Amino acid sequence: MNPKCDFLPADWPAPGHIRAGTTLRTGGISAAPFEQLNLGAHTGDEPAAVDANRARLANALALPAEPLWLDQVHGTRVAGLDNGLVDGPADAAVASRANRVAAVLTADCLPVVFCDSAGTRWAAAHAGWRGLAAGVLEATVAEMAVAPGDLLAWMGPAIGRDNFEVGDDVREAFVAHDTLYAPLFTSGTKPGKYQADIYGLARLRLEQAGVTRVFGGGLCTVAEPVRFYSYRRDGATGRMATLIWSTR
Repeated sequence: MNPKCDFLPADWPAPGHIRAGTTLRTGGISAAPFEQLNLGAHTGDEPAAVDANRARLANALALPAEPLWLDQVHGTRVAGLDNGLVDGPADAAVASRANRVAAVLTADCLPVVFCDSAGTRWAAAHAGWRGLAAGVLEATVAEMAVAPGDLLAWMGPAIGRDNFEVGDDVREAFVAHDTLYAPLFTSGTKPGKYQADIYGLARLRLEQAGVTRVFGGGLCTVAEPVRFYSYRRDGATGRMATLIWSTR
């Protein structure tokens, strides 16, 4: 990729005209602690630096339009992008027009992109544990308005099990939904603490929603400080963008 915007392409069998992936933290102009390619305008970074990074992103990836950035609140609302507007907070977005770029920002939370097998509809979702437990992925699948079995999903970089220690409240939020989620929480370093497998949780949620072609997973944002932002590791930090769009 263009060295001015380092990018991790999605590794999935999507149609050739569908492009997707996650930006790395390298290749931008933001100063510490947001260095370098911070794309989040809500982080405390200089607005001019974020604007320059977003322009660099659009140019490097030859985006058909500026991404329609969401006001993410760890909820389940899915925005429709085809009218060119985002009305209110949302944690996922669906599009079907070639000049609509769906994008979510993360720094440990799980980003997931979707498309149908023909590449006529695509979506991006932001799935922190709260949104994941509340059903943001299922809401996105429903908003896609195609048979779940016709969908592909790719999971971008997120916090890995070894670094994702959570309390009883997080475990209960999933296990109360279905006891099948219990094995995805292993004993943590203290009583009442667990190591949570966010990729496994998302795979199971997607499987139960009828989406069986799921790709990605296995990376850890906390463990790779050179490539990825991590809120849990650093506190004050930037945000990566996971994007999906069509070239036709």
